Amino acid sequence: MGTPDTWRKSSYSGPGDGDSCIELATHPTHISIRDSKTPAQGTLTFPAGVFTAFLDDVKAYSTVTDFARFRG
Repeated sequence: MGTPDTWRKSSYSGPGDGDSCIELATHPTHISIRDSKTPAQGTLTFPAGVFTAFLDDVKAYSTVTDFARFRG
């Protein structure tokens, strides 16, 4: 593999909830996601265009509660 991934959390991740986030590593061709609580357990990797479309869909939901209703 190439260089190590540079993982980052949202700027909204603060004390307390800051440990319950996802972390992202961006690459020109794909986006990797992992759980900040258990980073060694693995990652999900998506082509950049697919992840961008996912984010566009999520933006329609203003709160976590709205998103939870969407998930079912």
